[in-house]
Amino acid sequence: MPQIINGKEISAQIKEELKEKVAAMKKEGISVCLAVIQVGDDPASAVYVGNKKKACAYIGITSLSYELPEETTQEELLALIGELNGRKDVNGILVQLPLPEHIDEDAVIRAIVPEKDVDGFHPQSVGALCIGQEGYVSCTPAGIIQLLKRSGIEIEGKECVIIGRSNIVGKPMALLLLRENGTVTITHSRTKNLKEVTKRADILVAAVGKPKMITREYVKEGAVVIDVGIHRNENNKLCGDVDYDDVAPVCSAITPVPGGVGPMTIAMLMHNCVESAALRH
Repeated sequence: MPQIINGKEISAQIKEELKEKVAAMKKEGISVCLAVIQVGDDPASAVYVGNKKKACAYIGITSLSYELPEETTQEELLALIGELNGRKDVNGILVQLPLPEHIDEDAVIRAIVPEKDVDGFHPQSVGALCIGQEGYVSCTPAGIIQLLKRSGIEIEGKECVIIGRSNIVGKPMALLLLRENGTVTITHSRTKNLKEVTKRADILVAAVGKPKMITREYVKEGAVVIDVGIHRNENNKLCGDVDYDDVAPVCSAITPVPGGVGPMTIAMLMHNCVESAALRH
């Protein structure tokens, strides 16, 4: 049986550590505050925003919530971000994606000042990651690194293959694995002989966005498999990009869906927010 990498447990550990840190900061008169903006009423976004608020409340972070109507203009949204950028009591600003079609996501991401970009999406944050400088790292890839490290999985010298090249997961994941001295290959929809490439992986990260696409034919015996995907199947049950039942018997460690990567994203968002407050003081 493979090792089940439990994101719920590991994210709970991180939240406990942050709770202690926030309590200590409060004694020094340092408070932590996250502003969360949601435009429209996308149901999945509403669930994410609710989970973020719960995590803030548990750790001791103040959360400001802005639930704006679907018809909010880009100018109105940018004006709110501008106001939050200028507020000394706000350490992090998060705009829940996706945004309605009439709003330019890139313009919104760029509008958040880098020191409050706790999502790690600003071009300056991404650039800092590329050249190995300090900056906020996209929460899902940062969470995956924590999952591996806290599960006792060595990254250094390992063959790491990522399926997917998105700006939010694939690209920053590659840079973080490189930073940990992994040997990294990024694959995508145009990769020739995909199964041959993924079968080389000691650590395989699936961020492809297709339910249960990754079967045992993609996986080397004894590999570590990290499943970033989250979908609902025909029975409305949650599943990932990896066909868990098919892959689990051949790998040495695997993340489940749900309860693997998902909880880590929010834990790392909280971590970035606390870091932001600590750095400002």
